[in-house]
Amino acid sequence: MYNVIFVQNISQMKERILIIGSSGQIGTELVLELRKIYGNTNVIASDIRRTSEKVMQSGPFEELDVLNEPHLREIVKKYKITQVYLLAALLSATAEKDIEFGWKLNIRSHSHVLDLAKDGLIKKIFWPSSIAVFGPTTPKNNTPQSTIMEPNTVYGISKQAGERWNEYYFNKFGVDVRSLRYPGLVGWRAKAGGGTTDYAVNIFHQAIQYGKYESFLAENTGLPMMYMSDAIRATIELMEAPAEQVKIRSSYNLAGISFTPKQIAEEILKHIPNFEMTYNTDFRQVIADSWPFSIDDSHAKKDWGWEMKYDLEKMTSDMMKNLKKQYTITA
Repeated sequence: MYNVIFVQNISQMKERILIIGSSGQIGTELVLELRKIYGNTNVIASDIRRTSEKVMQSGPFEELDVLNEPHLREIVKKYKITQVYLLAALLSATAEKDIEFGWKLNIRSHSHVLDLAKDGLIKKIFWPSSIAVFGPTTPKNNTPQSTIMEPNTVYGISKQAGERWNEYYFNKFGVDVRSLRYPGLVGWRAKAGGGTTDYAVNIFHQAIQYGKYESFLAENTGLPMMYMSDAIRATIELMEAPAEQVKIRSSYNLAGISFTPKQIAEEILKHIPNFEMTYNTDFRQVIADSWPFSIDDSHAKKDWGWEMKYDLEKMTSDMMKNLKKQYTITA
């Protein structure tokens, strides 16, 4: 799909791409898609731990602690990197358990990469923001691109700060940094990474393996979500858009499917009739209650043509099909 769209540009660009945080939920899939577009040897995966076998076997991998700035610069120079996708971060639920490290990792890694561009070592950056930048005082329905942002988690505060850094480095130094405010992401290739929306990934694994799931969010807690295929496509489309079409340099709102634990359980019941859902809320409920229910992403649609393809029904069917293969269960 992507090859057809971008093939004419590849020979001219000769891009060399570094993915930092390639072992995570987004990184695993993004590396594989970018290698289809740019070629295996031109997309370098990196993380503090080994990544999936598919990623390891299909192209270069570098063990990298992004907080080690000299080593980061060494890798950038070694491979003549032109673009960096910075995916390393401590997510919402995990960061609440380790406040100091969450702030350090999320902020310092970002400044390291921004400085690479400021110093002329790379040309383009992708940095993910999140709906966590919003807070209890943010309008919850159809949340606007520009609105009240008073996050109440370490993760959300770090992402809000990062958005301001993006805009500052763009305006002050001309750094070509691009960003999306991801909703909760659902995918089958990698396990969830410690976020408040993880239930929407874990529920599929538990349903297929055990026929039941205990949700840590209440049944009617609605949150914006997105299927990973849509998120990966949006990321690549934003990065491939001409610079003049990228009007927002803090971070773009990105909408997906808004649903509750009860609604996704009802969809799974169509595939696993004996599936049982129970509820036992924990500290993540408070975080979820502070986030929006739905997002206005009209700026992304207008500026660079974003369009969602997976609704709840289509996402559930695709998750079931692929995870059943993983668990060697036939439909």
